[in-house]
Amino acid sequence: MGMSNFNPGAMLSFDLETTSANPLEARIVTSAMVRIDASGAHPTELLADPGVEIPEAAQKVHGITTEHAREHGHPHEEVLRTTVETIRAGWKDGLTLIVFNAAYDLTVLRRLTGDFTVTGAVFDPFVVDKLKDRYRKGKRTLSDMASHYGVRIDNAHEATSDALAAARIAWKQTKIYPDLLEMSAEELMEFQAVGYYEMQVEFQRYLRNRDRDASDVHTAWPMRSA
Repeated sequence: MGMSNFNPGAMLSFDLETTSANPLEARIVTSAMVRIDASGAHPTELLADPGVEIPEAAQKVHGITTEHAREHGHPHEEVLRTTVETIRAGWKDGLTLIVFNAAYDLTVLRRLTGDFTVTGAVFDPFVVDKLKDRYRKGKRTLSDMASHYGVRIDNAHEATSDALAAARIAWKQTKIYPDLLEMSAEELMEFQAVGYYEMQVEFQRYLRNRDRDASDVHTAWPMRSA
């Protein structure tokens, strides 16, 4: 892949707010990409008209109504195209893509484009946290983790704020776990993918042992197939 090693001073932090918590049916409502380099943080946030009704449950999460998105949003395909082009350009420039719970956001992109592939490094603060601090009690939402790591989250579920918070958590994780910076990009990707797989297999086993449905537990990271 020719990936650059993870450099906390060369990141592209990415977050989607969508119409559904299911990545296999979600459409984009907002897409935020924050480029972080030596000159500072440079955010881009795009509002899309998803072309469908935004369910009430999704509106409660991000606060964007169907009417607002229709009136002010860009065409969905345009937002999708710009998002993918920005991510690919970031990878080409050697930036690491920061995505909190990458298996969700990147799966959405793959499903919507049909051909999205990972061609650069991905750092998922959610997965890294679960692998490095596996038995910590409590929730691991972005807000909970921002509190745990002592970083600022300006406005939870506003895409740019979430992307910035994810980047701050990633930066803090490299201070607490400096071995993350000693890995090559390929080693870092393997650490996350293998660790995620093992955790999900363990979770499947836990569910089956309690006679619960484990069919919706997916083991692939950073994204899954339909």
